[in-house]
Amino acid sequence: MENTTSPAKSSLIYGLIFGVIMILEFVIGYVMNIDPQTNQGYGIIINVLNFLILPLILIYFGCNNYKMKLNSGFITFGQCLKIGVTICIIAGLISALFSTVFGMLFPEYFEEMYRKISKMMVEKNPQMTSEQLDMAISMMKKFSNPAIAIPFSIAIYAFIGLIYSLIVGAIVKKDPNQSF
Repeated sequence: MENTTSPAKSSLIYGLIFGVIMILEFVIGYVMNIDPQTNQGYGIIINVLNFLILPLILIYFGCNNYKMKLNSGFITFGQCLKIGVTICIIAGLISALFSTVFGMLFPEYFEEMYRKISKMMVEKNPQMTSEQLDMAISMMKKFSNPAIAIPFSIAIYAFIGLIYSLIVGAIVKKDPNQSF
């Protein structure tokens, strides 16, 4: 009888690491007063890290950790999918919850962000009416509402986890009955 370990152990570790890294990025930006909306280079770096590099690397490490240390050198494609999606869901949840708590503790941060964004929108599109600007900012505020932001963040990161898990799973999978 085969004794297999749940992929959840590996997923939890790497999901927590990913979530903590995203929190640290936010806190460092806040402490150093670097705004991703006005400093486009910083914003691009953060987005590339959070949506491309970190998920891919941490899903690979999570799958490889499960394969080598927890499951005797074997991992199925389905287990790769479970690990990758779970890592990203955990990270998205941690990041969204932190952002929500941060917004409750420091509401002036998000109000300042809305002011900066509205100023940027007027600079980029001078013929924008105040009604259009107010509508754009109100939509941003609606999507910042925790009831929308948390599930949306989880869904986005779940999708990212699915895509990268398919890629990583194709690379690292090794079924127990597979022979080379």
